[in-house]
Amino acid sequence: MRLSKAASLLSLLCLALWGFVGSFASNENKTRSVEDFFSSSQQSGHTNNWAVLVCSSRYWFNYRHIANALGIYRTVKRLGIPDSNIILMLADDIACNKRNKYPATVFANPGRILDLYGDNIEVDYRGYEVTVENFIRLLTGRVDESMPRSKRLLTDERSNIIIYMAGHGGVEFLKFQDNEEISAFDLADAFEQMWQKKRYREIFFMVDTCQAVSMYSKFYSPNILATGSSQVGESSYSYENDDEIGVSVIDSYTHFVLEYLEGINKTSQATMEDFFAMYDPIGMKSSPGIRKDLFTSRPLNQTLITDFFGGVAQAQLLDDYTYENIDRIRGSISGVDENHSYARSHSHLDSKPSGVAHHQPTLTESPNDPALVDKTTAAFPPRGIRKESSEKYIRVWLTIISLGALCLFTVWPSTSRTTPKRTPVHQP
Repeated sequence: MRLSKAASLLSLLCLALWGFVGSFASNENKTRSVEDFFSSSQQSGHTNNWAVLVCSSRYWFNYRHIANALGIYRTVKRLGIPDSNIILMLADDIACNKRNKYPATVFANPGRILDLYGDNIEVDYRGYEVTVENFIRLLTGRVDESMPRSKRLLTDERSNIIIYMAGHGGVEFLKFQDNEEISAFDLADAFEQMWQKKRYREIFFMVDTCQAVSMYSKFYSPNILATGSSQVGESSYSYENDDEIGVSVIDSYTHFVLEYLEGINKTSQATMEDFFAMYDPIGMKSSPGIRKDLFTSRPLNQTLITDFFGGVAQAQLLDDYTYENIDRIRGSISGVDENHSYARSHSHLDSKPSGVAHHQPTLTESPNDPALVDKTTAAFPPRGIRKESSEKYIRVWLTIISLGALCLFTVWPSTSRTTPKRTPVHQP
């Protein structure tokens, strides 16, 4: 009887210990699963997306170039890039042109089903603001202090950028406002400045113009994927006319690109390899080109379309101490954004801003720098470590209490029911 009780007690003890150890193993597996999930979503290595969309043409007969840019604008917004991360440059206000039979609208198909202008469009550079100088300054961050945030490209080394350009061009140049040009050399040097100043992680460059591939022939900076609507010696043609509007409403290349992207959503797993496989020289009336020799960060079949056209939120795993230091450095989210963007956009200035000189820590500094860790952080462990330690202590005490209860319910009742030993009574 005693042996059976001891065996039962031993079984319960082993079962409790097994559950105790299993809880740690389960938590470890869950942690590994979470890390695997986030690591799989971080193959691109970027944490934010930006879009720079440029129509460099003026005048009513270039209606289609405005529609090209607005079509891409609508697509990137639909796929998750907010207006705060989109720089839209339109050299002319076609929607309000006196020749427009449908005021305050821009359509990209003869049926006029979808108005690309809409009520919530935000044009950042319009009319004569769209110049080669302003475009280069935007890319490189060399803008005036008075420039509002909505007209700044506030990117960093974790930014993926899509740059789309539409207009009239030739061999190694694209016309702006029909009176100046940007050359392939200008673009190549601007991208190199961006790389040196850590203003991007990857760039996808698209251009819809005549002899488009010549515009990226001089690129030499890393992590740039480029494509154009036509080869050297080829023109880029319009897709279709609208008899009511009286002009061509979109170019062939951009029309087929937008048609394909309509089938892409935020969670799509379609890759850039799939995107380029869609190219149809017959339908597009030209032979699109692709340059991928500079894009060595990952293969095209592992590069999602939404890595450039979308704004899917990515999470970057940091250790707990880094969280504490970043929270303390930032002070407030709005504050760090201004300071960080200020440091980036004014890095070309030799003189310091007027006023009292002071040091403003940025996110590029080491978060574990002793100068940035005060006594408060050292005295009180970060919230993640405190939470994990408390959970371990709770599990330990719950296990001890459970074992004590098992012992009481197993041993004590049997001893309490034991009858006292009677002494024999001798009869006289």
